[in-house]
Amino acid sequence: MPTIKRKKIEIDAAGQTPGRLATRIAMILMGKAKVGYRTNVDSGDKILVSNVKDMKFTGKKIDQKLYRHHSMHPGGLKEIPAKKMMAEKPEDVLRHAVACMIPKNKLRTQRMLRLKFN
Repeated sequence: MPTIKRKKIEIDAAGQTPGRLATRIAMILMGKAKVGYRTNVDSGDKILVSNVKDMKFTGKKIDQKLYRHHSMHPGGLKEIPAKKMMAEKPEDVLRHAVACMIPKNKLRTQRMLRLKFN
């Protein structure tokens, strides 16, 4: 089995929307930009994202979007507005968007570990 050559790619998130940026990052993490792409081989590159706090939302999304998760107990639904999430943990906004765009299989955790923030 040949060794996989991984490049380190730096991305500046300032002024970009989370969704468009997440699609670019997901493709790089999966290795779809490489010539020898195979779905069962994790051949993606490492990504370092900077200026995440300067991402912008279009329209009224910053006020209307909610991030939800459930503890699986009665009354366990937690909702966090996007404005609060961007103020406290802007990296989690982008991490959540990228995680939703990567296929839900055994390679997902390895791919997500190569996503770093500056």
